[in-house]
Amino acid sequence: MFKKILVPVDGSPTSLQAVSRAVALAKAFDGTVTAIYVIDPYPFTGVGTDFAYGQDQYLAAATAEAHDAIRVAREAIEASGVEVDTRVVEAHAVWRGILDAARDLEADVIVMGSHGRHGIEKLLGSVAQRVLSHAHGPVMVVRD
Repeated sequence: MFKKILVPVDGSPTSLQAVSRAVALAKAFDGTVTAIYVIDPYPFTGVGTDFAYGQDQYLAAATAEAHDAIRVAREAIEASGVEVDTRVVEAHAVWRGILDAARDLEADVIVMGSHGRHGIEKLLGSVAQRVLSHAHGPVMVVRD
């Protein structure tokens, strides 16, 4: 039933709980897990002292954070004995990147945390809520 499981990660404790649930589903249905990290290459930057750095610096920091989060997810999934694939993708909005990946992978289910750490996007609305609103297939939301 759930052979291809997509789990978006961001390094937050809630996304790591989603990884655990994705692993449990993969074991129950003899499936595989793809962990993704979505980088928004055009974030709301340049306003205030907290965002006083340029696009290149942002992308370098975001890419490093993405690879750290993906590494942690990969290690957890591999340790469980489940087949894993990982990807870092770019999308204008994180929720769109998740849905595009689900479509491209022909994922049977998306397993994601109820909230993570997505900076300004948190102020604009929950990524999980947007995925739930626009997904064409099952979504399991893991609460912390």
